[in-house]
Amino acid sequence: MEFHTIEPVFDADSEILILGSFPSVKSREANFFYGHPRNRFWKVISAVMGEECPITTDEKKAFLLRNKIAVWDVIKSCDISGSSDSSIKNVTPNDLSKILVKSNVKSIFTNGNTAYTLFKRYNPDKNAVKLPSTSPANAAFSLENLIVKWSILKNFT
Repeated sequence: MEFHTIEPVFDADSEILILGSFPSVKSREANFFYGHPRNRFWKVISAVMGEECPITTDEKKAFLLRNKIAVWDVIKSCDISGSSDSSIKNVTPNDLSKILVKSNVKSIFTNGNTAYTLFKRYNPDKNAVKLPSTSPANAAFSLENLIVKWSILKNFT
């Protein structure tokens, strides 16, 4: 059983919540979201927001808060083999009210299909927009195509 140990990033001004499924091995090692060097999340989101790509954890947190974006994951704990979403079993979901009651979140987006499927399973009364995964495992989408799809975020900030 693996446990989610990364605190969500948000503040009272956050308007968008982006949810992944569960941190990758590299993210767990870095103790921050999207820590795998080949994950395209930071490149995509910085391009969408028209900013330089943040490098350090502090820069990433500041970037998210400045752009009114909250980030967390759907899963609190699970059985997982490495970083493979397809291996996820025995899920305990995170309590999203931790963010939703203390922020101004109006729109929820999921980073990939697994995050979306699990979000809907554990939050059937809430809506989310499924975005294509920024994971390096999602070879079907080029960086340019991800930026186009993720540009929808600009309509919500």
